[in-house]
Amino acid sequence: MSTTVQAEGAEGRKAQPDHLGHVIFITAAAAMGGFLFGYDSSVINGAVEAIRGKYDIGSAALAQVVAIALIGSAIGAATAGRIADRIGRIRVMQIAAALFTISAVGSALPFSLWDLAMWRVLGGIGIGMASVIGPAYIAEVAPPAYRGRLASFQQAAIVVGIAISQLVNWGILNLADGDQRGEIAGLEAWQWMLGVMVIPAVLYGLLSFAIPESPRFLIAAGRTEQAKQVLEEVEGKTVDLDVRVAEIDRAMRSEEKSTFKDLLGGRFGLLPIVWIGIGLSVFQQLVGINVAFYYSSTLWQSVGVDPSSSFFYSFTTSIINILGTVIAMIFVDRIGRKPLALIGSVGMAVSLGLVAWAFSAHLVDGKLPHAQGVLALIAAHAFVLFFALSWGVVVWVLLGEMFPNKIRAAALGVAASAQWIANWAITASFPSLSEWNLSATYVMYTAFALLSIPFILKWVPETKGKALEEMG
Repeated sequence: MSTTVQAEGAEGRKAQPDHLGHVIFITAAAAMGGFLFGYDSSVINGAVEAIRGKYDIGSAALAQVVAIALIGSAIGAATAGRIADRIGRIRVMQIAAALFTISAVGSALPFSLWDLAMWRVLGGIGIGMASVIGPAYIAEVAPPAYRGRLASFQQAAIVVGIAISQLVNWGILNLADGDQRGEIAGLEAWQWMLGVMVIPAVLYGLLSFAIPESPRFLIAAGRTEQAKQVLEEVEGKTVDLDVRVAEIDRAMRSEEKSTFKDLLGGRFGLLPIVWIGIGLSVFQQLVGINVAFYYSSTLWQSVGVDPSSSFFYSFTTSIINILGTVIAMIFVDRIGRKPLALIGSVGMAVSLGLVAWAFSAHLVDGKLPHAQGVLALIAAHAFVLFFALSWGVVVWVLLGEMFPNKIRAAALGVAASAQWIANWAITASFPSLSEWNLSATYVMYTAFALLSIPFILKWVPETKGKALEEMG
């Protein structure tokens, strides 16, 4: 499924919606999938230690329960596009909302470890679907003049979802007197943390009934009159609707369906540009960013921070993530993709190196010495900031721009798959690696941040200011 409407006639570009507020509402409703994406990805952070204690499991089993959602995410991302082309974008949103809701209820009331893992997989499928359908739908309904700004709602919703999940976890933990397994109304605190996602999941489902179907899907399905109504609703009454429908129809007919075969070639099996896309996706994960969102509470508790404070630090990390994302959105078109990525790589390498050094100190009464503890906190927040203002946004921008039109869809699919696999590898390995040697684990992440610098300088193209047709 294409994530951009290729029709770019003069009228479409200049059209201003009569009710911009309504267009923003439609976009925000679709971006609720991004909110759930961020919320579900990060909420497990508050339950990790409680799950370990309740089911008396080691680090390896614990890691699989946390990481298994990513398997579901890969399935959801791989199937969402085709399903949406058959039954519509709105229906896919509703399926994702239903999966989120079922996952939240099941995760809050598990019978055993295996069914908790099963509910996590279901939620993961919802994440994967939301990660694909949200940006696609927003791109297809947004007026061309506003598309870039409205498209940023998805990423903003993801980082807000991460932050809200940490704030909710912190609030629930305080209600349970700082005990993740403390009882609140008959359920343990961690069960409430996982179950509260029912609220935004149901809201997402309800909002999906209040927004129109994508005009692109309606035209493809032969429902031209409905498509015209939606176009008039989002682009304004002054638009020549027959011309716009013809532009979208012509653009869809001219699109080439890229396949994996189109990616083959070059010295190492795939085209060089595809390997660059895979490299960007893999480096984005191998610096260990998701450790900050999946395991930060556990991480701080392992070096002597009390549970309530560890949850608060997880929340402040999420706020830093939001600030960094805003900085990236402001500067990515001003200073370019490569300079921003380089700034981020250098900043991450220094920050991760300082975290590694701080964690190498011997614990005193189960805690880091004061100086190293303060340094670890500052450097960990700095790492998230440098990631968010660079690789967190730049990678997605580059992946959307750098591939030639002929292979863009297939190449994006391969790069996204590589990202989910790398995400799973880091998420599944961290508990065991941190038990072995926490400092050495961060040295490894530092090494990947350092390696990303020559990778950017030598292989990553600058796409700032270039038309998509110039890529090749």
